[in-house]
Amino acid sequence: MIGRPLWLDRIRRAWSHRPIVWLSGVRRVGKTNLSRMLPDARHLNCDLPATARTLADPELFLSGQPPGATLVLDEIDRIPDPSRLLKIAADEYRSLRILATGSSTLAATRKFRDSLTGRKESVHLCPVLWEECAEPFGVGDFDRRLLHGGLPEALLRDEKRPSSFSEWIDSFYARDILELFDVRNRQGFLALVRLLLRWSGGQLDIGRVARQSELSRLTVGTYLDALQTAHAVHLLRPFHGGGTREIVARPKCYAFDTGFVTFEKGWDALRPEDRGILWEHLVLDSLRFRLSDDRIFYWRDKSGREVDFVIRRARDRVDLVECRMDPDELDGGSVRAFRRLYPEGENFVASPAVREPYRIRRAGYAFTVRAPGPVGQPGGE
Repeated sequence: MIGRPLWLDRIRRAWSHRPIVWLSGVRRVGKTNLSRMLPDARHLNCDLPATARTLADPELFLSGQPPGATLVLDEIDRIPDPSRLLKIAADEYRSLRILATGSSTLAATRKFRDSLTGRKESVHLCPVLWEECAEPFGVGDFDRRLLHGGLPEALLRDEKRPSSFSEWIDSFYARDILELFDVRNRQGFLALVRLLLRWSGGQLDIGRVARQSELSRLTVGTYLDALQTAHAVHLLRPFHGGGTREIVARPKCYAFDTGFVTFEKGWDALRPEDRGILWEHLVLDSLRFRLSDDRIFYWRDKSGREVDFVIRRARDRVDLVECRMDPDELDGGSVRAFRRLYPEGENFVASPAVREPYRIRRAGYAFTVRAPGPVGQPGGE
């Protein structure tokens, strides 16, 4: 098992604001194991009929809990009326701390008749972050993290098993997409998923995707919404501030896990040129752990100059993050073009092997070089 203290701390901080924490993430990302790391928590598996019977009368159940108790309601969307239970808990039993888990965002399932606005904090559990791959866990090898991905079970295996990725995709469709979104065109949906995995990290061309998946543009848009809600893909918007040559409309599409990207590409080993785009996925996960999605962008102009990630800090102030396996490969030309438009902010280079941060100068600009991580690092608060 991989210990995940960063996420336990995130949950505790969320409880300091709201009595209910909604923990979401893709199947097998480790939600149940993480919840079992909470000390003195009562854990209820809502997949079990016995649990559904226990929770059938929310007031009777909640009144029987000791004040200050911690409750884990795992896969809560499996019970008939989950929002009623959580609303009663938040309004009438505020001394309780409740962690409710599900594969998608709370609004995804039609069983939730109430969005619980003002009553909950949401935490999206990502695959194992690069900064979690420390030596005590035995998963510090960089290529292994890229090839196997960050689902804990896959990451801890000695060898990569293609069958486990196929099984996951089948389960994801059956239990998340079909049940929650009523998507019945399995062949078309899976064709879209395969294309998005293959092109992960690139700009999303809806017309091209529609043609190659043999789906309509409208259907592609609907399926993309479902995939985003289920945390299977993330659309990274372009940053723009009115420059006439900036890309303003086409997002980049990142799949949720590098293991599935390499599975779809058929990679059983990595060449030097493969690592860069996969490293971008890990840096993005680290940024999303520390920042809300509406503060993270990429930047590109019509000449093809591009900045990997842009972080909106304040009015007229934006940080940028360039991802490089070797920081010496940074030439700074794209940064120069970006900083002419947006001069205020910090510049970072994210590199996986950096032990201690250091500074370099490229194209007349100073950069802090470091791996993703705590305060002061790319994505730190």
